[in-house]
Amino acid sequence: MDRTIEKKKGIALAFTRKALPYWFGGFMAIFILWLIFRDDSSTLRVNQETLSISEVRAGEFNDYIRISGQVHPMTTIQVSPREAGIVEEIVIEEGTQVKAGDVIIRLSNDDLDLEILNSEANLAEKENALRNTMIQMEQEKMQLSLNILELETEVKRKGRALESQKRLFDDGLIGKEEYLRSEEDYTLFCKKLEVTIARAEQDSMYREVQIRQMEESLKNMKINMQRIRNRKANLDVKAPIDGELGLIEVGLGESVGSGMKIGQINAVGSYKIEAQIDEHYIDRVSAGLTATFERQNETFDAVIRKVYPEVRGGKFQADFKFSGEQPVNIRTGQTYYLNLQLGQPEKAILIPRGTFYQKTGGKWIYVVSPEGGKAMKREIRIGRQNPQFYEVLEGLEAGEKVITSGYDNFGDNEVLVF
Repeated sequence: MDRTIEKKKGIALAFTRKALPYWFGGFMAIFILWLIFRDDSSTLRVNQETLSISEVRAGEFNDYIRISGQVHPMTTIQVSPREAGIVEEIVIEEGTQVKAGDVIIRLSNDDLDLEILNSEANLAEKENALRNTMIQMEQEKMQLSLNILELETEVKRKGRALESQKRLFDDGLIGKEEYLRSEEDYTLFCKKLEVTIARAEQDSMYREVQIRQMEESLKNMKINMQRIRNRKANLDVKAPIDGELGLIEVGLGESVGSGMKIGQINAVGSYKIEAQIDEHYIDRVSAGLTATFERQNETFDAVIRKVYPEVRGGKFQADFKFSGEQPVNIRTGQTYYLNLQLGQPEKAILIPRGTFYQKTGGKWIYVVSPEGGKAMKREIRIGRQNPQFYEVLEGLEAGEKVITSGYDNFGDNEVLVF
């Protein structure tokens, strides 16, 4: 006999075979919602006491950088010998105040001594040669004068003889041949006298030229001799200006060449500061920018006088001069730490400097949640920076707190749980 099956009602209906598709659909819907709304952020637990947490604040951003520089004299003169030699004595030690003309180092040069002796011998020989030549010329001059006197006497005698022969010839007492011979003798001696006088005049002119040349040559030798003696004096290396003697780069017994740098003189009273600046700022640093530094509990001002265009080792050089008073007891080689002003202060969102920047490059930061139990990664944009703060352009608001200590141990986790 057939049995009537009653239909299930109420909660029992949910456990029937017909309800299985509904159960499956429900589970699938819940799974899909979980996939959509679940938190995929990777999480890392950290000890809050090991972190540096700083507050983001609105304030005035002072656009400056901190650099170090060394004090150098404004004027430095190189000390170099004018003559080569061997260092015999160091008269003045480094760091001593010197006056222009003070002997710093004495040199010796045996070759120069020998050259002086040879020049003196050549000069003496030249003087003797000139003296002998002048004596010989004077003797020749006297001989010519004597010859002229003798010829003038002969001319007078021959003239008287000719007049006597002419009267005898006119009276017919002598022959024509004898008269003509007397006339020829007179003419001959007259011409000899003319030639001798002309020779004496020419010899006098030649003698004057020759003596003048020899005297000029002797004068040049004396000048050369004086120059060689002056070279001897140049073996004493002297201070060119008043100042402070800097580093001496030679020792006793060392051979030095002419023009070789052996030291320097620092002009006292006027100093500059040479600073090396990171090439990142090369487009922003120019002559005229101001800087300040502290020394002996006082603040001093400086201004850039020159910027060098060359970049070496990622840095470029700038020279500062003092504007106003200089520190007391300033010394060459001292190191000053300057705050170089790059621009005018401006209102900005600021976060303190920290080692996080080395990991993120200023592109993101961990921001602490309002309840303070965790910190989440957030993208930001950092602009300028100074030794104290970073300027935040985007991504943070005043009052928020961020982690500014290093991120090396956090990996790529996006959430830090304290």
